Amino acid sequence: MFNDMTGNRVPQVTFRTRANNDWHEITSNELFDGKTVAVFALPGAFTPTCSSTHVPRYNELAGVLKQNGVDDILCVSVNDPFVMEAWQQDQNAENIRFIPDGNGEFTDKMGLLVDKSELGFGKRSWRYSMLVRDGVIEQMFIEPNKPGDPFEVSDADTMLNYLNPQAKEPEFVTLFSKPGCPHCARAKALLSDRGMPYEAIELSDRVTSRSLRAVTGQGTWPQVYISGNLIGSADDLEAYLAAR
Repeated sequence: MFNDMTGNRVPQVTFRTRANNDWHEITSNELFDGKTVAVFALPGAFTPTCSSTHVPRYNELAGVLKQNGVDDILCVSVNDPFVMEAWQQDQNAENIRFIPDGNGEFTDKMGLLVDKSELGFGKRSWRYSMLVRDGVIEQMFIEPNKPGDPFEVSDADTMLNYLNPQAKEPEFVTLFSKPGCPHCARAKALLSDRGMPYEAIELSDRVTSRSLRAVTGQGTWPQVYISGNLIGSADDLEAYLAAR
């Protein structure tokens, strides 16, 4: 069993980080004092579960986590600063602060440093998450101590449910668009005016009208999806938003 540090202050360490091609040192006090911080820790940058699920979901739910009292979201891993900086860029995780625990000092003081030498990883962090208020650990979600890499309780949805079981998940908006298309520009403006972040998939040599038709069943653009539901064209989007 791992030590649950709920009720204790976070360990006091100095992290060596990199940002904008420069070195920065930051202490535990600077990260946690006077703030409410959601932390999730994981075994390694660029690894499958960490890259496909753990980081993306925290990034997706960052807005609603912050609406429910979280000031910062930290991802901690026993990796060097160069790797963590590159991984954040690769993940497009603009809502998360990546903290390299290069020597494993913070993780060791948390009692969650584990030996993954059989994988060639050396010492790494066990997967867990925690909510920290003004430097004190209020709640921890530690993955069960069993073989492999369990991922059952340290996810972003569990953290959000702890903060507010009635919290509403944000809507996720994606639209297929084409450069220079005035209707696409209108759809984007409609979404921006409503404060609805969106991801645009631009038609190109790699994303063709055949892809558009295969996914949406439509041959014109834009085609807008909201939380998995096809809304349709810019006119359809305007009518949908007017009816809300």
